[in-house]
Amino acid sequence: MARSIDYGNLMHRAMRGLIQTVLRDVAKNGLPGAHHFFITFDTNHPGVAIADWLKSRYPSEMTVVIQHWYENLIIEEDQFSVTLNFGNQPEPLVIPFDAVRTFVDPSVEFGLRFETHSDDDSDEISGEDDGDDDPPPTHDAQVVSLDKFRKH
Repeated sequence: MARSIDYGNLMHRAMRGLIQTVLRDVAKNGLPGAHHFFITFDTNHPGVAIADWLKSRYPSEMTVVIQHWYENLIIEEDQFSVTLNFGNQPEPLVIPFDAVRTFVDPSVEFGLRFETHSDDDSDEISGEDDGDDDPPPTHDAQVVSLDKFRKH
């Protein structure tokens, strides 16, 4: 069988690395200017650690915001952890980079969206065409338009 370059997987790893680099800089230096992040992740992904009450409330996906109040942002090779405030209740979260579905910084209109294919469980960055004519998988997640976060 002929060997081929798996550009989709390479792009996937590069984009996860970009998120890791950005979060590592924020962990070290804080959020610059108006930057802030909306991060949606799969709550069922192996390695995700969130409080039981959050898991009950968000059984498949959850979006967190890193902006005004966050603590203990720790970036590791395959995951990050952070403590966020939910109704004046600090909760630690552990999120593997592979669990991330969207990463948006509305302050600069930047966003990444990763899609999971149910047939092989591989991820694809939105907008890629792998030549497969099968319809895209359905998700419980809402597609987020950056217009929603623009300042008017």
